[in-house]
Amino acid sequence: MSQDLLKLSAAQAVSAIQAGDVSASELYDFYRRRASADEFNSYLSVDSDSTIAPAGGELAGVPIAIKDLFCMEGVETRAASKILNGYVPPYDSTVVAKLRAAGASFIGKTNMDEFAMGSSNENSAFGAVRNPWDPTRVPGGSSGGSAAAVAAGTAPWATGTDTGGSIRQPAALCGLVGLKPTYGAVSRFGMIAFASSLDQAGPITRDVADAALMLKHIHGKDASDSTSIGLPEDVVAPSAENLNGLKFGIPAPLDWGGVQTVVKAVFDASCKRIEAAGGEIVELPLPHADYALSAYYIIAPAEASANLARMDGVRFGQRADVSGGLTEMYETTRGEGFGPEVKRRIMLGTYALSSGYYDAYYGQAQKVRTKIVEDFKAAYETCDFIITPTSPSVAFGLGEKTDDPLQMYLSDYFTVPISLAGVPAISLPAGLATSDGSAVAEPGTEGALPVGLQIAAPHFAENKLLDAAHVFERETDFADGPWTWGS
Repeated sequence: MSQDLLKLSAAQAVSAIQAGDVSASELYDFYRRRASADEFNSYLSVDSDSTIAPAGGELAGVPIAIKDLFCMEGVETRAASKILNGYVPPYDSTVVAKLRAAGASFIGKTNMDEFAMGSSNENSAFGAVRNPWDPTRVPGGSSGGSAAAVAAGTAPWATGTDTGGSIRQPAALCGLVGLKPTYGAVSRFGMIAFASSLDQAGPITRDVADAALMLKHIHGKDASDSTSIGLPEDVVAPSAENLNGLKFGIPAPLDWGGVQTVVKAVFDASCKRIEAAGGEIVELPLPHADYALSAYYIIAPAEASANLARMDGVRFGQRADVSGGLTEMYETTRGEGFGPEVKRRIMLGTYALSSGYYDAYYGQAQKVRTKIVEDFKAAYETCDFIITPTSPSVAFGLGEKTDDPLQMYLSDYFTVPISLAGVPAISLPAGLATSDGSAVAEPGTEGALPVGLQIAAPHFAENKLLDAAHVFERETDFADGPWTWGS
């Protein structure tokens, strides 16, 4: 019976509960036991009081794992940072409140890169998360705990957040579906801020249908978030049969210099699969995309510098015990509470915003962002979607890039332009690579690692994007993930 429960997607679990084939409490206890025995450091806390959602609701009590960036009433929420040790929010974030209202149960809070700053989930103050496909490798970041939890079968689905790729990249490295909605589609209220003009919540799931189901319940305009607008139409379950008449644009010239050969091979095979399903592959210009990383690593740290100024030990979280005055308390609290990557980004952001440098750095970066938005708008006048690999490589080894921040940042090469443009994008399992990343692998190959395909759509075209992803998913021969490897 446990294997049967494990193989159920979230949507299938909803149907099974509604049909009376399994009870919500049985499913919840099953996943809570698995989460409590987690071997990959996916969780920062696991629910201990068997709180099952009340009967009813479209999500029928199906459990979900919540990234530690989302505030939950009465549950310690730390954004994987020591500086928020002991912080217990008195309210739910809007995403959590919406899921709770829809009838979801909560399995636990997942590990992450501290304050969502990272591409490998090695920046957590509570230890690195390991990839269930290969525990010597990273799961991607910053939503690595959520991705690892779903990939390992300790949760049927999970929430993530995406600032520069933090849903899509871990989904790719863990063989999952990760959806970054249009900026503003989902409320950021109660989501601890990293970069406010970029942060967006979304689902990490096993399949596209589950991503659509979660998005249906978390999107919407929220009076508590002035940047939220919701989606113009209800999110529906994807049902497209083919890709006939749809154009998929490949940015040209696309820089393949830092991309693993096997990732390029899987991408080429994905393009052929799209054509076989009726889609047309075209080339299109995105002339400013190569400047996206440079602009992002000015804009995001600048906004982080402002947002994290509130973490000072005065109102909430950890406070250093010092004998000196207020300034010493600030300095010691922040020095002890923040990790190295967070400190690096705060310093970069503060410098970029400082007198004499604002126009040269932050101002110029915003101009580049405007150009990128214009490029995407023009591109969508000639195509329906834009496609790229999600990550330049398969999952890399733990510690492999920690001493080289630039190489780590280059992991976001394909995801950051889409974040700056604010358009929706989804990462899908597209194929497998051999463990050394040298060749394409067949399903069932021992030690194989997943490769992701990224599909981006125009603003607010989530239903169209989900339909296209659904067709690609159906046409792709991709092995089930680690959640099927054991009981």
